[in-house]
Amino acid sequence: MSDVLQRLAEVLEARKGADPESSYVAKLYAKGTDHMLKKIGEEATEAVLAAKAGDREQIVYETADLWFHTLVMLAVNDLGPDDVLRELDRRFGLSGLDEKASREDQR
Repeated sequence: MSDVLQRLAEVLEARKGADPESSYVAKLYAKGTDHMLKKIGEEATEAVLAAKAGDREQIVYETADLWFHTLVMLAVNDLGPDDVLRELDRRFGLSGLDEKASREDQR
């Protein structure tokens, strides 16, 4: 498996203190959480539309945008891809129905 997510997370962390005029990521940070979350919604919608159209190339492109903006959101919250991968690993081998029910029981 590629280490691209970890390398990207390191770049995103480094951009936290960068000048917003010199970095797209720094500009996202400067615009705040609401803007960043809106970007995730936009990218998710674009990925869904690409999938609906069956455009494989566009699906990959839009999913990359979605993952990228999600990684920025994680970084803002001092989280990274390893945190998500640990959760996915925890769920591996569990019935999705059982896992969902366990979360509902915790509410």
